[in-house]
Amino acid sequence: MPEILLTELIEGPAVERLGERYEVTCLPDIWRNPVGLRTAMQDVRAVIVRNQTQLTRELIENAKQLEVIGRAGAGLDNIDTVAAEQLGVAVRNTPAENSLAVAELVMGLMLSMARELPAAISETRAGGWSRQKFTGVELSGKTLGLVGFGRIGQLVARRAAAFGMKIVAHDAYLPKDSCMLQELGVSLLGFDELLGVANIVSCHVPLTAETQGMFNSVAFAKMQQGSWFINAARGEVVCEEALLASLVSEQIGAAALDVREVEPPVDVQGAGLASLKNVYLTPHIGAFTVEAQTRVLESVCNDVIDVLDGK
Repeated sequence: MPEILLTELIEGPAVERLGERYEVTCLPDIWRNPVGLRTAMQDVRAVIVRNQTQLTRELIENAKQLEVIGRAGAGLDNIDTVAAEQLGVAVRNTPAENSLAVAELVMGLMLSMARELPAAISETRAGGWSRQKFTGVELSGKTLGLVGFGRIGQLVARRAAAFGMKIVAHDAYLPKDSCMLQELGVSLLGFDELLGVANIVSCHVPLTAETQGMFNSVAFAKMQQGSWFINAARGEVVCEEALLASLVSEQIGAAALDVREVEPPVDVQGAGLASLKNVYLTPHIGAFTVEAQTRVLESVCNDVIDVLDGK
């Protein structure tokens, strides 16, 4: 029987080194089959997941030999951490290793929106040369509102400041005298106040009972007309139906989403968010750079080894 189970596509040198010490089995699609996952986890000592695998109390309870859950990423909303703690199963994630990759993606999305890069590239490849059509706007002088000012929010703030943007933030758990606010020249505002002053709102909160659906019709109505919205955090913090309505009514000028309420999304081609030219969609690639994945896998594999070795 395998000692370590990988429930999603998780591969690289760190995983290969893990396989030199333990019997490792990778079943990259088993997360789609709860019954199969239950059977596969039954006798393993460790399981390593990304964000697709839902590790419920029932699954953890059934895995009698389980010692550690490794999360190749930051968020823990797909793992019943309360059940794991009660059952003595260690949970190790990698909250810092992919932050830079996500922050850089957010900057890339902002630049794509400002200069309509996907459309300009596509039309030019097709033989067009519509210079006036693709007159964009500058990020410099715009107010960026960061909802959530943890690691990723702070990295985005540093980069946005270099573009000459004014930065405001909302974080319910950050002290008003935080040195990071002073260092980065960021003003801490209430949620509603931030929505009202920002030209661009970028979401960087974890998924919790408190944040689920926080960007709804009420929140979008409080944003400046024509402002932009970016979400590279968790899809469930946004009510997509409300976002779609706000985009159609032009209350929101553009949106960029790397994460969705349901992943993969069930969009019908030519309908919903995917049908709008002012919506920029990517397939949850925030953490997917070569460098970030190397750091993530090194960290999670080392943590799993330490737990299994009794350290």
